[in-house]
Amino acid sequence: MSSRRSARLSAASLNGQEGIPAQKESTPPKVANISKKRKNPVEEAVSTLNNDEASPSTPRRKRVTKPLPHVTPTPSAIGLIAAPVGFGDMAPPPINRLTIPNASNATLVTPETHRVFANKPIDQVWPSKVSSVMTTSDNILEEAVAHLIKVEPKLQPLIEKHPCHMFSPEGLAEEIDPFMSLVSGIISQQVSGAAAKSIKAKFVALFNLEEPDVALHKFPKPSQVCSSKLETLRTAGLSQRKAEYVMGLAEKFHKGELTTSMLFNSSYEEVLEELIKVRGLGKWSVEMFACFGLKRMDVFSTGDLGVQRGMAVLAGKDVNKLKASKGGKWKYMSEKEMEEMAEKFRPYRTLFMWYTWKFADVDIISLPG
Repeated sequence: MSSRRSARLSAASLNGQEGIPAQKESTPPKVANISKKRKNPVEEAVSTLNNDEASPSTPRRKRVTKPLPHVTPTPSAIGLIAAPVGFGDMAPPPINRLTIPNASNATLVTPETHRVFANKPIDQVWPSKVSSVMTTSDNILEEAVAHLIKVEPKLQPLIEKHPCHMFSPEGLAEEIDPFMSLVSGIISQQVSGAAAKSIKAKFVALFNLEEPDVALHKFPKPSQVCSSKLETLRTAGLSQRKAEYVMGLAEKFHKGELTTSMLFNSSYEEVLEELIKVRGLGKWSVEMFACFGLKRMDVFSTGDLGVQRGMAVLAGKDVNKLKASKGGKWKYMSEKEMEEMAEKFRPYRTLFMWYTWKFADVDIISLPG
């Protein structure tokens, strides 16, 4: 009996020293259901290893998504791709030249030496053959516009409101550096037009450190880019991957694997085949370069969501009610529908495509006819 009493007194003295009353043993607070709380990856691995009875789990399969059509940040991206070498009063005057809709009609310059590649001026054509020349840089845009309106009269108000400078005599006289044009296309990928413009300006500034006047900055030559480092290119705002793309493209030009002569004289199919081999240049980028860098009049891109939308509006569809097809690739029109509709605009499908981007923002109710 006395031993029990002494045990109780001993316990009381431990729980209530110096007159502090003993407290009841507190129950642990209820813990919220943490079954959904994500474990630390290391803890999760250790827990799995220590649990011999844990059943093996099959990792969840990643959903494979098909690439969606390119959402074109027009007109900013196209403006960068088509930007001429000269500026202000440095732009060369228009020269009336031979033009062919399904060939290059741009005035190209080599990025290293500024050698010019262009179609022959009319005054250098034999007098006996001048009378047989039908299309020149002075009238190709006029002929193209007339063809578009003849095929689809609904385009006339839009064409009259938005004349296309790129294929005008002045636009065709602008000197295009193909290296600059292709780099601009890479910079424009997956970013807004404003962001692309800012990154390009910073990129150019890296190679004009001794020129305080930004208006006088010159685009770098491929050899200059090759001599720089990826870390330096990234300070302009380029991602690691884009910096690698730009460096790789510069090496192609510097080594002569890509030349201005080849880009100017080759067929569209040959240009497409060669440029798609270059890392960082997808089909859309090459198509845009062919349209607005080489100024070929008969290029058409089915992989552009803006073109899809504009063509759907032109066809009289209510684009706000259309849903993406299975896989999400063709939201407004199928590829077959696009090709069939564009076929009748040959050989001026580039210009037709240019207007579909603008047509995409037009209310179908306001269209005549």
